[in-house]
Amino acid sequence: MSKYLFVVLSNPVDGEEENYNDFYSNRHIPDVLNVPGIKTAKRYILADAQRMAAPSPYRYLAIYEVETDDLKSLAEEIGRRSGTEAMPTNPYISQNPKFAYFFQPM
Repeated sequence: MSKYLFVVLSNPVDGEEENYNDFYSNRHIPDVLNVPGIKTAKRYILADAQRMAAPSPYRYLAIYEVETDDLKSLAEEIGRRSGTEAMPTNPYISQNPKFAYFFQPM
């Protein structure tokens, strides 16, 4: 099996940070972990101290460990489930900007 990281950077909509985190941790993460090939999930928040002074457009990071021999099919399966009862969209997530990409080891 090939290994990948699925990296998602996002923000809550204004005034909905608590709801965003509750939904993300208690609903979305378990839904994503139900996708065959998604092995682990970890969430992070941007630390106060940074090396660069420029503000980050993102406050939250989710990293999923993926193992699959067919990444295209796994990505398509996430797409099929997104917005359905199997993986409802987080109503508290800002869609602009949002970053979600797969990375492979070099």
